[in-house]
Amino acid sequence: MDNDNFFEQVYQVVCLIPEGRVTTYGAIANYLTAPMAARMVGWAMNKAFSQPYFIPAHRVVNRNGCLTGKHHFPSPTMMEEMLKKEGVMIKNNCIVNFKKYFWNPMEEL
Repeated sequence: MDNDNFFEQVYQVVCLIPEGRVTTYGAIANYLTAPMAARMVGWAMNKAFSQPYFIPAHRVVNRNGCLTGKHHFPSPTMMEEMLKKEGVMIKNNCIVNFKKYFWNPMEEL
């Protein structure tokens, strides 16, 4: 599978994450039957802003619920601001009560 096709599959999953919920790079990779590809999911998120349609990349965090991708947004606070606007509580760049907000595509789709 080429990267562009994989990235498009990642974007399709990310677009299904409900507002006010988050998932992880690894959860997306597992859903796409590529459990070792969490880093590739991260690369896809890095390119999300170059796509012709909106991809809610702010809803994808690391396995601990931390906003590790925030530096790829147009401003360093944008990811946190977008999540807070959706009702997700954040402290010290990590989601408070991460399990409450976690959306697992393996169970939800």
